[in-house]
Amino acid sequence: MTDKKFILIAAMLLAACTADPVMEESAGGEPTAPVVAAQKLVNTPFDAEQGTLIVCFDDNAVADIEAAAATRSGEVATRSGIASVDDVLAEIEVTSLRRLFPYSGRHEESSRAAGLHKWYVVSFDESADLEASALKLAAVGEVESIQFDTHIYSMAVGKATPLREQAAPVTRALDFPFNDPYLYRQWHYINNADQNVAITSRVGADVNVRDAWKLTTGDPHVIVAVVDEGVKYSHPDLAQNMWVNPGEIPGNGIDDDNNGYIDDVYGYNFADNGPITWDIEVWNEEKTKNSGDSGHGTHVAGTIAAVNNNGIGVSGIAGGTGNNDGVRIMSCQVMSGNTNRHSVTGASAAIKYAADNGAAILQCSWGSAAGSYTSDAAYERTSDYAALQYFIAKQNCDAVKGGIVIFAAGNDGKNMSGYPGAHRNFISVTAFGPDYLPTAYTNYGRGCNIAAPGGETKISSNAEKNAADVLSCMPSELTEQEGSDYGYMQGTSMACPHVSGVVALGLSYALKTGKQFTLSEFKGMILTSVNDVESYLDGTKDGVNLPAYRGGMMGTGSIDAYQLLMQIEGTPCLKAQVGVKQMLPLTKFFGGGAATLKYTSVQMSQDDMDKLGITTPPVITYGKLEIKCTKPGSAKITIKAVAGENIGSVSQMGGTEVTKEFAIIARSVETGNGGWL
Repeated sequence: MTDKKFILIAAMLLAACTADPVMEESAGGEPTAPVVAAQKLVNTPFDAEQGTLIVCFDDNAVADIEAAAATRSGEVATRSGIASVDDVLAEIEVTSLRRLFPYSGRHEESSRAAGLHKWYVVSFDESADLEASALKLAAVGEVESIQFDTHIYSMAVGKATPLREQAAPVTRALDFPFNDPYLYRQWHYINNADQNVAITSRVGADVNVRDAWKLTTGDPHVIVAVVDEGVKYSHPDLAQNMWVNPGEIPGNGIDDDNNGYIDDVYGYNFADNGPITWDIEVWNEEKTKNSGDSGHGTHVAGTIAAVNNNGIGVSGIAGGTGNNDGVRIMSCQVMSGNTNRHSVTGASAAIKYAADNGAAILQCSWGSAAGSYTSDAAYERTSDYAALQYFIAKQNCDAVKGGIVIFAAGNDGKNMSGYPGAHRNFISVTAFGPDYLPTAYTNYGRGCNIAAPGGETKISSNAEKNAADVLSCMPSELTEQEGSDYGYMQGTSMACPHVSGVVALGLSYALKTGKQFTLSEFKGMILTSVNDVESYLDGTKDGVNLPAYRGGMMGTGSIDAYQLLMQIEGTPCLKAQVGVKQMLPLTKFFGGGAATLKYTSVQMSQDDMDKLGITTPPVITYGKLEIKCTKPGSAKITIKAVAGENIGSVSQMGGTEVTKEFAIIARSVETGNGGWL
């Protein structure tokens, strides 16, 4: 509706300028030129950068522009070499005409094949009427479409709070798999319903990574591009797991690897067009901090791949074991404390860079305000969508045939995801707290795909103000009074890297097991490796009606790392509710005749039984697995049956023994259908 209103207003605006020849109606009742021009605008000027337009030229025009550029000997271009275009560029007093996706050396061929060379950034005086300038340029026949340079925002709520060493300790109820001293504070990985986190904490309100770590902790061949603020690549808990450009020599001012960027050792700063930064502080006249970097990118990176088992700080979901075996973080900086101008021009270039330089996962805890776009069709006309499609088409990991794109759903509390995450080709992540309930800020509903821990300050226990938030890495330069390398944050920004970390863990396990999947297959496994959240949605929370979040509004469920690894392995999962004696049907594993099969054994190790609190060994009754778990967790079980009356042998005719291995996932609450879609 917003787009339609804008087209009408734009047409009326230009209709008033009767002296302009483009205002004349075309013959035969065709749409007037102003309407045709307005239809080339892919979005509205709402919340867009002043003095900037993103223009897609047709093929013939691009050839002429490039030919003209070749004669300028490195000067800043202000004209295209096309008379009809240059007339408008002169009228709006253009100061720069440049490619949105710069010449990319060894990647130029694939860039041109995807049509990315057709997008240009037009810069002019910020005081000029942005809407009128766009319509004048759109009236030129050589222009295919025009996009306003919409602002993007990180999806964190509030500022980071440094970890205070003297804070009241959270109860260490379990032995933890790594020696990182703050792992026990990361309820979002292993939630024991600790009351010092939140009075309303629930067991299992986490990503269920404990048992997944027994199978894999990461693989350095998996690269995650963190499109965000700059990542502090020298952070003591991140340095070992940073991606390092093997073809670039630091500090020599040369594009050594011919990828179009100079000195991009750990990634690149697309906000300032230079080296990565993370510690910019801006102070006002009263000498108090006014703006600047927030530590957001470093915090996000820590959740994905803080180094595990190195005796310091926190753990990362795919951070390895301290033996240089974690996944790698590539810093693609699109937000900087140097400027408040964070827009899609930088994001689009960063996305293409990630694709060209080996990233398999695009981690995006940013987006536009919910409602900026209201349909996939509208968004698909943008330059950032073109860049994202380019990323998806790249296979940078042997385990999956394409790139995986993950976005935060947004913190507007609205019944829709913000774009780009809302698009059907990307994964949009909603947020819950340690109480397993939707956070007050999370978007939900249309365009939302899956839920993960995002933290919620206001439900934190009195023992520690921010214990219910997400704990991760921080640049100590931004917390000088505390001098801390770690801090708490909340938001769908924090939920998003939990999914990215679990996906990175999944790709690592696929590489380890030699499995390969199509992009569709792998995304399907991600979105069905979930636990139920709907059973908790009764009553109210802070006056909000929780049943309003039912019906898939939070996505398919809460992401579960162990389940994803089981799907990759090919091991089916049976879901059990803690504290209830159950009869779990086996028909979808042994077929419709499961009730009449002769079962020969049910095998489960004593260690696994102890882990799930099973005191009576599971048995088969009427073709169903009879089991009672008193503890949440995951374990393996093997069931054998005979396809026939009895087992055949050398001396006796008989049937074939069938062996099936399952994973038992025990959680506090389960739905009647086992939690599957």
